[in-house]
Amino acid sequence: MAHILSVGTSNPPFAFNQAQTRQFAQEFFRSSFTDIDRLLQVFDNGQIENRYFSAPLEWFSQERTLQEKNDLYMKTAVELGIQSIQRCLENSQYLADNVLPEEVDGIIYISTTGISTPSIEAKIMNRLPFHSHVKRIPIWGLGCAGGAAGIARAMEFCQAYPESVVLVLCIELCSLTFQYGDRSKSNLVGSSLFADGAACVIVAGDNSPLLQKTKQMVYPKIIGTETTLMPNSENVMGWDVKEGGLHVVFSKDIPKIVQSWFKPTVDEFLNKYSLTADELDYFIAHPGGRKVLEAYQIALNLQDGMLNHAHDVLQNYGNMSSPTVLFVLDRVMGQAKRSGEKGLTVSLGPGFSAECVLLEWDNI
Repeated sequence: MAHILSVGTSNPPFAFNQAQTRQFAQEFFRSSFTDIDRLLQVFDNGQIENRYFSAPLEWFSQERTLQEKNDLYMKTAVELGIQSIQRCLENSQYLADNVLPEEVDGIIYISTTGISTPSIEAKIMNRLPFHSHVKRIPIWGLGCAGGAAGIARAMEFCQAYPESVVLVLCIELCSLTFQYGDRSKSNLVGSSLFADGAACVIVAGDNSPLLQKTKQMVYPKIIGTETTLMPNSENVMGWDVKEGGLHVVFSKDIPKIVQSWFKPTVDEFLNKYSLTADELDYFIAHPGGRKVLEAYQIALNLQDGMLNHAHDVLQNYGNMSSPTVLFVLDRVMGQAKRSGEKGLTVSLGPGFSAECVLLEWDNI
């Protein structure tokens, strides 16, 4: 087993409300669609009020090369990564004493919105005092599924090395994938939904000395995980990699897939632990969008209020891809808990795939 001890989050400094981004999209796409006013309703109906980007809006109003976008990705990712790590290691809400970078044994770095070799966590290790033998595990291509997948991989690491402490660091700068030359509906919808953010989580093994640094009475223990790939679904979600960079692939059928394919996937996973969805105390969902959250609610017949934190994150941050579910986890962990309560962390991503992580709150 393994335990989640702390969460830290961060966002870039450029904050915009949905009215501002809607106006930008109206001006940008006006000449491309005769029914632009109808299409812009996606900005009004998505329940998103605020988002954070890695550059001011005017930066996106001209053509940018892949190198320009990727250079800004590397610079911003290092800055946000450092902030998230420090906030996680020093989070007094969860920790009685700070965790030192030197106490970390591994870093799992998750990202799909930029490219860097050496990878971002190596650059961060040159800025923070991690020891030189930290095991680095960069993972690219998981998209929105990356947050839950990172926790799952960290648990497996801690099962193999039960005295270890692993950081799961998710950084996505979705705004930098905006394509100036792409006047498609997919690019318009993406501009109404996606945003930038980073999150870091501490996962500790059963025999880790850091368990003594906890502050709350109970913490989430990772009971089990599962990855499920939907056959022949490569075109549901992902990137088309072209000369100018990453072009969003985002099927309008995702809410239908949640209801038809994801429900039996969740039911089968929970059945392995003699559980059903209505026995869960918390449903920690990646808020891919308003319609996706509504599909979760309907498909799994979730109790009222189970998705409040997911709606709150979507409203105030938009869809930040992989770190978004960790923002939701942070809110759930901040609530008072009783030993024995259970939560399911879920996220969907390219493949098309689902990641499920079953948590149980317990005494350390």
